[in-house]
This record gives sequence, C-alpha cells and structure tokens, in this order.
Amino acid sequence: MYLDSCILVKLLVVEPDSEFFIRSLEGKPLVTSELAQTEVFSALLARERAGKISAADRRRAWREFEARIEAKEIRIEKMNSIMLNKATHMLERCHPKVPLRTLDAIHLATADLCHDFPLVTTDARLRDAAQLMGYTIFPEA
Repeated sequence: MYLDSCILVKLLVVEPDSEFFIRSLEGKPLVTSELAQTEVFSALLARERAGKISAADRRRAWREFEARIEAKEIRIEKMNSIMLNKATHMLERCHPKVPLRTLDAIHLATADLCHDFPLVTTDARLRDAAQLMGYTIFPEA
C-alpha cells in the first residue's frame, strides 16, 4: 500500500480518522516516497504552530516515524530522475481534467513505479488523478 503524506501524519498524531487508518493499515506492507519525510516533518511543524499538538508531541511523532522507517514498517522509495520524468508526464496526462500539483504527481509517479497499490490518500485531487489513470485507491469513495 502506497501512503501519501497526509495518511502518514494520521498514523502519527490524533486526527478524526486516525483510528480507521491505524486499524486498516496494521500489518500491511507500507511504502512512500522519500519526499514524504520532508512533507511529514513540515506537517508536524504546522500542527504545532496551529496549537494542535505540543512541541513534545511533535518530537515524539517524528521519532515514531523515523523508528517505523528504521524498522522497515514503512519502506522509503528514493527520488530519482526516472520518477521525476514520470511525474511530469502524469501532470500532462491529468491536464486539464485534474489540476494535479507537483508533489502529488511525485507521489503518484512513485506509487506507479514501485507498483505498490492501492494508493492510500484522502486528498481529493490526488484521488481524482489516480482514478483518471485507473489506479486503485483506499479508502474507496
């Protein structure tokens, strides 16, 4: 299962649907892009700035994320020029129906290249792009 960054954050901090994703993904092979490391760190900082989590909670969540990568519970796919070229083609393929964003295109290209589906996301635009390309998505609509 390929996880975008928003799902990874749900596994690390309490959000309304965190329990659903924790239960649904438990024991499954999980993969994400190297990009997610920066995106998750940024999202945790944003939650701290917004007062949704404390600095201690942010640090704990980040340590947990790093530990899950180290334990190979979450596999990180490295970014490379092949993946970036694929992301560029996906941007064009989605245009004009889905205004896919750059970072979402990188996630989608990574999932495609590592053939690790379903794509697990709650991001509407990323879901629309994946559906347009015929990829399986979790949770289903």
